[in-house]
Amino acid sequence: MLAPMAGRRHGKLPEGLGFARETRQFAADDVPSGLLATHRVAEGVWGLLRVHAGPVRYVDEATGAPLDLDAGDEQVIPPGVPHHVEPGPGSRLSVSFYR
Repeated sequence: MLAPMAGRRHGKLPEGLGFARETRQFAADDVPSGLLATHRVAEGVWGLLRVHAGPVRYVDEATGAPLDLDAGDEQVIPPGVPHHVEPGPGSRLSVSFYR
């Protein structure tokens, strides 16, 4: 498992998961449209959103609650939870997946 970044981690990955893969870092102007629209992590897979630079808003659409993240912050994404991201100016983000 990758070491946590300096910042806040929101949520916790369950024990026993193994690292599966990580996306490349996306800049605010090249985030895939699928991440900007409502989507879900597959069943049995957990995501970890990492903010490398700038502000990123993570929106959990099941609760409607937005969470404003900054560089160094991480957000755990459970399987099946509808969500999207809203990258701010100068932001860079990636997502790691665990099974």
